[in-house]
Amino acid sequence: MQRRDRTLALRGLHFHVTEWGDATGWPVVMLHGIRGYAETFAGLAQALQPGVRVIAFDQRGRGETDWDPLHDYYTDAYVADLKAVVQALELQRFDLLGHSMGGINAIVYAAQNPLQVRRLVIEDAGPGAFEASAGARRIRQEFANTPVWFSDWERASEFMRALRPTVTEEARQQRLRSMLKPLAEGGFTWRYDHVGIARTRLCPDPARVVDLAAYVSAIACETLVVRGGRSDYLQPEMVERMRAANPLIEAAEIPDAGHYVHDDQPALFAHAVKGFLQRPPSPAAAQAAGTTTTTFPETTP
Repeated sequence: MQRRDRTLALRGLHFHVTEWGDATGWPVVMLHGIRGYAETFAGLAQALQPGVRVIAFDQRGRGETDWDPLHDYYTDAYVADLKAVVQALELQRFDLLGHSMGGINAIVYAAQNPLQVRRLVIEDAGPGAFEASAGARRIRQEFANTPVWFSDWERASEFMRALRPTVTEEARQQRLRSMLKPLAEGGFTWRYDHVGIARTRLCPDPARVVDLAAYVSAIACETLVVRGGRSDYLQPEMVERMRAANPLIEAAEIPDAGHYVHDDQPALFAHAVKGFLQRPPSPAAAQAAGTTTTTFPETTP
C-alpha cells in the first residue's frame, strides 16, 4: 500500500497529513478522536484497499501538527481546519469518517457541506454522548488525572494499560509511539497539547459548545453510526434518537468493542465500513443528492 506524508500550512498552523492507497482512488477523509492522531487509521486504510485514497491528518494540537498557541480546541476551529485541508487537497466530493471528537467534527462538516460529502461514518459519537454519558465523565476524569510526563517508557506503558485495558499490548505500544515524545532532560511527555486540550474539555466556553442534534437532523447523505457494543460513551438510546431524527442514518453495533471500536475490533469495524462505503446508493440518498442545497449555517471559529 502506498503511503504519502506532507505538511500543509493552513490557518496559521502546520498540519501533518498522511495518505494511504492510490493517489487517484476515491477519497475517504478520516478524523481521529480527542487524544488521537492520523496513524490510528493505518490498519483501516489497508483494509479498504484497493482503489481508495485514505486521507487523515493530525488535528490541531496533536501528533506532528502544531499546537494552537491560543488553545483554540473547539468544534468550530476543527471544522474550519478540515475545510482548509479539503480545499488545499482540491477534494470535490469524498466520504468522511470520524471517531468520537472526530465524529462530532464530521457531523458538523457534513451538515454544512452536503454537496461534498457522499457518505458519512460516525464511530461512537452523537448528541448527548459528549455531555452526559458515563464515557464523557470517564474522559474528563482521565484528563484531570493524566500525568504531564513519565520518567521512563515502562511507566508510560503501565499508564496506558490502565487507561486502555481492552486493546492489545501491540495497539497500546503503537499509541504510545504516536502520542509521546522524549524530553531533553530524560523521560517522555505527550505529543499532544495536554494542558490546552484538557482545559477546553474540562472548562469549555458554553457559547462554543455545539448543539449537535441540530446538525444530525441536517445531514443530507447516507450515514452509518457505528457503536461499540460495550461502549460507555454512545448509548443505544442516543443512536435511536439519531435514527429517528434523520431517515438517512442507519446504525451498526460491533460486539465486544468499547468506545475505540476500530482498536477493539478492527476486522469487524473495517468490514462494516467497507460494506457501507462500497454498496450502491439508496434511492432516498440519490434523491437527496439531487435536491440538496447548502443552507445549513456555518460555524465561525
